[in-house]
Amino acid sequence: MIVIVDYGLGNPRSILNMLNRVGAEAKISAEPSDLAAADKLVLPGVGAFDAGIRNLEERGLRRALIRQVMQEGTPILGICLGMHLMTRGSEEGLLPGLGWLDAEVARFSNDNGGAKLAVPHMGWCRLRLHRPDPLVADFDEAPRFYFAHSFHLRAAADCQVWASALHGAEFPCAMRLDHIVGLQFHPEKSHRYGMALLRAFAEEEG
Repeated sequence: MIVIVDYGLGNPRSILNMLNRVGAEAKISAEPSDLAAADKLVLPGVGAFDAGIRNLEERGLRRALIRQVMQEGTPILGICLGMHLMTRGSEEGLLPGLGWLDAEVARFSNDNGGAKLAVPHMGWCRLRLHRPDPLVADFDEAPRFYFAHSFHLRAAADCQVWASALHGAEFPCAMRLDHIVGLQFHPEKSHRYGMALLRAFAEEEG
């Protein structure tokens, strides 16, 4: 069972619908007991960094996530804000993140060498793959995914970055540390590419 963590930000139902389309058994839950019983976890989210951390804390989900991911080794997929919460912190807020990924979150600059850069970054981008990853192993070409974000990662550990995208400058958009995976883009909005990625996540051995 894949449990999509409901901490009050974003639209977990769209992820549930896509997982169901690829044949994965999944549900949405805000109950720590459901996280403890999960085979895999998805941490979605759209919104502000500090609000996300506070919501996890207030619902008892931060402690539950740390126990399952760091002690029990449960695989987890963080999407957009969900990935941001896995980092050390964000210049958007003041609270510390979960600290699983060796990165920090920064806002896109509107200035792109004299040209105005659109912020937020919205639309389709093709990934530049830095190394193979099981989530995109079945693609014959560099996959395209849908992005919608004003903040991006600055990774200290390049070895954790397996894909990047371009918006003004190149930025990390997919990271992995063993069973912990973060994605800046939205696979649930990325049609066949997203379906293939979520199917690979569901089928990947923990």
